Amino acid sequence: MKQLSAKELGIGALAGLTAALLVYGATTQPLLFILFGALSALPILLVGLGWGNVAVVVAVVVASVIGAVWQSMYFGIFTLVLTLIPAWLSHLANLARPASELGGPDHLMAWYPLSDIMLHLCGLTAVTVIIAGAIMGYNADLVGQVVDAYVSAVNQQSPDLQLDPIAIAKMKSLMLYMIPVVWGMIWVMMLLAAYYVAIRIVAASRHNLRPREDIPSSLRMNRNAIFVFLVAIVAMFLGGVVGLIAAAVLGAFGAGFITSGFASLHYRTRGKDWRIPVLVLCYLASFLLTLPLLIILVLGLYDTRKAISLTPNKNADTSKPTDTKI
Repeated sequence: MKQLSAKELGIGALAGLTAALLVYGATTQPLLFILFGALSALPILLVGLGWGNVAVVVAVVVASVIGAVWQSMYFGIFTLVLTLIPAWLSHLANLARPASELGGPDHLMAWYPLSDIMLHLCGLTAVTVIIAGAIMGYNADLVGQVVDAYVSAVNQQSPDLQLDPIAIAKMKSLMLYMIPVVWGMIWVMMLLAAYYVAIRIVAASRHNLRPREDIPSSLRMNRNAIFVFLVAIVAMFLGGVVGLIAAAVLGAFGAGFITSGFASLHYRTRGKDWRIPVLVLCYLASFLLTLPLLIILVLGLYDTRKAISLTPNKNADTSKPTDTKI
């Protein structure tokens, strides 16, 4: 059994303290909730990817205990839920087994596929958005109050501008389902960005347990995610609570396929002279228009596969040639 190191315990405790402060910042700044919430994942990912499960468990426990003692028991539970997601992702990223168990060479180790990590990330994000919505009492009345406040502010600034009641009703209906979709999409992209930054930092510091992999070639969605995505689209038409749950799932998995589509685009344009201007144009067009983003989404749905990173097995004969994927 691995002995507990004072250094690992200290690093884990420091990461937990940092995460708790960031979660607190998320609750005190509603407009920056998603940003601070995603940033709270960064110290957990850093300690998990760099120092392993013991340190990350310490970080999660310290963050939740500080939240419970400093604020309240509910805040501690909320902090625990937010920090468990990056902790679980770092655990999955550090999983490896002999490549021979998958039909590969005996002298290589196979690491947990990034496509499966993405599947877990999208699923956990959807669950978090659903739980957060249930806690805050998200429903049609709450959205209606927000829209009415916005319409009232517009009428005060421009009394001559009278909005059509039918258009307002349609706006409320659209916002009711669009908010969970947007929450899920932004949360997945922010957590994925935190994961990428953490990987780069621990690799630069040479503390990485998982080898740094080529993101454009390995970042794809699991094929099973397609069925979840399609079921979510159909379930949204049912409306009600089922429709709201489906909206959160649709947003989270849609973001996964969009990021996968961009990664595929990066990979397919390698070595091309026109690569940089095309990528810049695609990013700008996707931010401003809906159609280019749908094309990227379709590309992510089309290009689904499981790429497994391989590294030399330290306990095997490393004199044999090594591969990078199976």
